[in-house]
Amino acid sequence: MENDQLEKPTKKNGVLAGPIDSIGQAEIENVVKKDTRLLSLDFYRGLIMVLLMLEAAGLYRHVIAITEPSSFIHSLATQFTHHPWHGLTFWDFVQPGFMFIAGTAMAFSLTKQTSKGRPWEVQAKRAIIRSGWLLFWGVLIYAVGKDGLSFQLWNVLAQLSFTLLVAFLIFRWKPGYQILFSLGLLLLTEMLYRFIQIPGFDQPFTDQHNFGNYMDLVLMNKISSGGWVAINAVPTAAHTIWGAVAGKWLLNRPTIRGKIMYIVIFGILLLIGGYLLDLLKITPIIKRISTSSFTLVTGGWCLLALAFLYCWIDVLKHRRFLSFFTIVGMNSIFIYLFFEIVVHHWLYDYSNTIVSGILSPLEIPDAAILIIAAVTLFFLQWYLCYWLYQKKIFFKV
Repeated sequence: MENDQLEKPTKKNGVLAGPIDSIGQAEIENVVKKDTRLLSLDFYRGLIMVLLMLEAAGLYRHVIAITEPSSFIHSLATQFTHHPWHGLTFWDFVQPGFMFIAGTAMAFSLTKQTSKGRPWEVQAKRAIIRSGWLLFWGVLIYAVGKDGLSFQLWNVLAQLSFTLLVAFLIFRWKPGYQILFSLGLLLLTEMLYRFIQIPGFDQPFTDQHNFGNYMDLVLMNKISSGGWVAINAVPTAAHTIWGAVAGKWLLNRPTIRGKIMYIVIFGILLLIGGYLLDLLKITPIIKRISTSSFTLVTGGWCLLALAFLYCWIDVLKHRRFLSFFTIVGMNSIFIYLFFEIVVHHWLYDYSNTIVSGILSPLEIPDAAILIIAAVTLFFLQWYLCYWLYQKKIFFKV
């Protein structure tokens, strides 16, 4: 994107001039003239946060608990839980989407910073500090457990602190090289799992007996009972890199058709590669250890989702109900920390107790009370985001 010693872009005859190799002149000019926002990206981010807020409110597990296993509603609700091991549910796409849109947002942010003449060294310092804060909050969320202090690196923020830094360090590369590097990360992951033979941890795709579990013992002196591993940050860095590449295409391609075509073709190629690895029994799709097939498939769907939302919202101008989600997306890190710390540790039980105390004397069924309590807690979180939006308070890391 720029040379190591970036000169401040200057204007010649109204056009920016300077070392901005991989960013289109017209797009840079557009960023300078107005604070351009990709509304589809705001919606995408907000949608993910709304889904996570509903999970924090307990809606999905309440629906699962009160419905018959053979019912359609029960089957639908189970799609909002992670697959136990080999396979995919809808909920398995949420974390990759979170990583992906972080990369796309980074592309727009860095482009804007460069347009204002901010040197790469300053951008790098800011990126390192941001990654440090994300790691801090990611560790703090689960630092206090039932058995005392705890150190964990399995959560989204801890993973994102690594993936954003990696994506930043190669952001100035051409998209083709960025994609090759991301595929190299997947190849590295395959090699680590398949070829490092450690007694007891030499079964690449077996829960509790794989290389990722061994690394958790090294890093945290414990293994996740759910099968999650900290080195998921390595393959899922590809999600953030692909998001940044998609952001570059949205900024650089001269036509709307070109922007969409590049993203769609790349997404389809990733889907084909990922599903083939699984179908040919080379590498199974496993979210809990972010296998290469899982990363490819979820990355492909993330790209296609972005292309669809960009076409629907930014090109065709469909804006109905958009603000319900974008209000949440504009304070995504704040609301994530809020429901992970405040809701999970205190507000969930407090809110349920109040709702139950009010509705129980009315002889409302317990199942209905659970659902009402979950919806109430969700809207408390949403209103907090709305209040912050109204006050123009936006928390950034």
